[in-house]
Amino acid sequence: MSTALNGKLVTVFGGSGFVGRHVVQALARRGYRVRAAVRRPDLAEYLQPLGVPGQIMPIQANLRYRWSVERAIDGANAVVNCVGILFPTGKQSFDAVQSFGPRAIAEAARDAGLSFATHVSAIGANENSKSAYARSKAEGEAGITETLPESVILRPSIVFGPEDDFFNKFAGMARLAPALPLIGGGETKFQPVYVCDVAEAVAKSVDGDLKAGTVYELGGPEVKSFRECLELMMEITRRKRFLAPLPFPVARAMGKIMQLLPAPLLTADQVELLKTDNVVSKAAQDEKRTLEGMGVEASTLAAILPSYLERYREHGQYDAHKAA
Repeated sequence: MSTALNGKLVTVFGGSGFVGRHVVQALARRGYRVRAAVRRPDLAEYLQPLGVPGQIMPIQANLRYRWSVERAIDGANAVVNCVGILFPTGKQSFDAVQSFGPRAIAEAARDAGLSFATHVSAIGANENSKSAYARSKAEGEAGITETLPESVILRPSIVFGPEDDFFNKFAGMARLAPALPLIGGGETKFQPVYVCDVAEAVAKSVDGDLKAGTVYELGGPEVKSFRECLELMMEITRRKRFLAPLPFPVARAMGKIMQLLPAPLLTADQVELLKTDNVVSKAAQDEKRTLEGMGVEASTLAAILPSYLERYREHGQYDAHKAA
């Protein structure tokens, strides 16, 4: 870790989230001072040891309140937005967080004299999608680029890492459930990307190494189906579970019921998303708007997953080195 600060200040909205915490660390290693703009700074103090004393400081900010966004950006040399939600809770709706929020950040950054922002969106962002998540992601991108045309948009596929909400969720379910659901038959394609590779892409954008006004699509080196992802998870955790195909109409009905819970395992909107493959487009590959194109060597699932999924084995890490 670098101990030499370069004097530049970067505000990272959502700095305490899954992707955000790794972005904060990547920036700190480059010597940036980091202001982590979060709703609950009292719960984000764990970020400070990721840098040298005084390098990382949480600050309260809520994308629904423009004054707090302006305060968080005041004096910053660069702005990154990592805020995103998988399902709405209370006032944290898709419109508020993923549509209105990015525009508010861009407008505040523009008023503060900044020429661009770095925005983490998602592959599948589409203003015409039937999914509210995908539509709000597209609206958020538009809010950024219409306000700050030189901004860099990063669209990752599903992101994996120690705190992810995909492999951890299904590995946790496999501890107790005799079967795991294959929504839509498990044929949906993903291109899982390691969270640290996404963070490296963000850092490169802040460094000014990426092309202004460009949308990059971030995927790992492997394209795998939903079924293949679950099979790999079970191989690593050494658990055998029946994979039960769940037709989209049935999954949607279940999602409508589950989404009434505080932390639903599935929502109807997520089922809608699973009807479309989540992989890097051919256009992005041809134009080198990818991790490879920006010089980042993407990590494989096999290299990373065992480091945090072994705890889901029958005896946790204690049988990590036993023969399968």
